[in-house]
Amino acid sequence: MPTALLTRLRRRWLPLLCMAALVVGLPVGCGALKYKERELLFRIEPGTAGWYRGLPQDVQAFDIKPAGFKAGQNLHAWWWPAARKDAPSILYLHGVRWNLTGQAFRIEQLRAMGYSVLAIDYRGFGQSKGDLPSEASVYEDARAAWERFTVMQPDAGKRLIYGHSLGGAVAIDLAADLAAQAKKNHGSVPVRGLVIESTFTSLGDAVAEVADNNLPVNWLPVRWLLSQKFDSIDKIVDIDMPLLVVHGLADQFMPSRFSQQLFNAANPPKSLLLIPGGTHNNSMSLGGSRYRQALDGLMKAKPSQMAGPTATRSAQDS
Repeated sequence: MPTALLTRLRRRWLPLLCMAALVVGLPVGCGALKYKERELLFRIEPGTAGWYRGLPQDVQAFDIKPAGFKAGQNLHAWWWPAARKDAPSILYLHGVRWNLTGQAFRIEQLRAMGYSVLAIDYRGFGQSKGDLPSEASVYEDARAAWERFTVMQPDAGKRLIYGHSLGGAVAIDLAADLAAQAKKNHGSVPVRGLVIESTFTSLGDAVAEVADNNLPVNWLPVRWLLSQKFDSIDKIVDIDMPLLVVHGLADQFMPSRFSQQLFNAANPPKSLLLIPGGTHNNSMSLGGSRYRQALDGLMKAKPSQMAGPTATRSAQDS
């Protein structure tokens, strides 16, 4: 297949997913349809990302093997401690397609801002062994990573959860689950805050958006056809922790209005950082000092802060 055509198909995975759900779903069983849907959704690229230049010497690479995993399954993880021993830490949850080698540039930026970073590949990605991922399995992987994260960073006040793209949906689910556990146990949420970047309200909304823009028909009932929901808009109200929402205004993959909708649905304290010119992948680097200030503000936030109109407005310029 010509490279240009392959690139176009990869860029249009969401409408392809929609069409496959309709066409494949007619002659085959539900199990095969769900498997094909997961293949099209996660689009796992084998091997090493072309722009990856290797791990710095101070990065610790290791495997996490929770008791609940099947024999032979694991999560491959990177732990990159900050130069300061008392630095805050970030649990990094990535999106689809690229494994950790494709995330190194963003992890490096977070570390340069003064944070220690624990990043994982979901089962099926990179060196993490396991079956083709599903919504349920990546949620389970995030919880396993969280357990290790609490050991790496024992101070709850210095923990942040970060999710990029689909990883934002994974991060929201984890945050909501931690909040529910804390409420059940009459305790406090064991994390300082949540950062979500370039993410969406639900997978159904994302598929419908791209399908409307790229398919000759807009009548397909995509939300009914999808087995993978990633319904962040209904969960974000329950996270019960300070929130930072980031999105590039030039993101042609996920429109920034999704982040605006998530921000509007969330309870304070919360902050929205919209990056002029930012695409799906470069908002962190383009945001520069504004991004760093937003993270610092999240670390300092209390439930009574960030709740006023100044703090909750979109921070486009500073």
